Amino acid sequence: MSPSPREVFLRLVHGVADGNFDELPDLYGKVTDVRHPMATPESEPLTSRSALQEHFTVPPEVRGSLPKRRVVDVIVHETADPEVIVAEFAYEFTLPDGSMAKVPCVFVMRVRDGQIIEARDYIDPIRTYTARGDLDRLITSLRTDVPQPGTS
Repeated sequence: MSPSPREVFLRLVHGVADGNFDELPDLYGKVTDVRHPMATPESEPLTSRSALQEHFTVPPEVRGSLPKRRVVDVIVHETADPEVIVAEFAYEFTLPDGSMAKVPCVFVMRVRDGQIIEARDYIDPIRTYTARGDLDRLITSLRTDVPQPGTS
């Protein structure tokens, strides 16, 4: 029996939190449609397992410097469609100074035969960049994405 949408969701978010990036693409179908509507800068849809493999690739030299995080505040809403769930949760980051930062998320996922075939991942970009200690990168991307006054 295939894992339920809830089980697949939990494997995904805990896999991200635990840094098991190599295992994550296998949670998705060969053909999929994964979008990050709140991504800043904007991102293209991920439409294949190989695109997700690239998305989840973190060089070994970077993995050790990623902030520690854990999954908290999980609420999974079942829908009338047994393939679809809406999941609310947060990643709680431990920052280098020992303080905590919470990044709220909402994922809407369609899971068929134990694999994610469609997802919309809504993740707070400001809190994400802040938790990663990379707020300057966000500010730079916002400046380049938004037309400046007097330009067209």
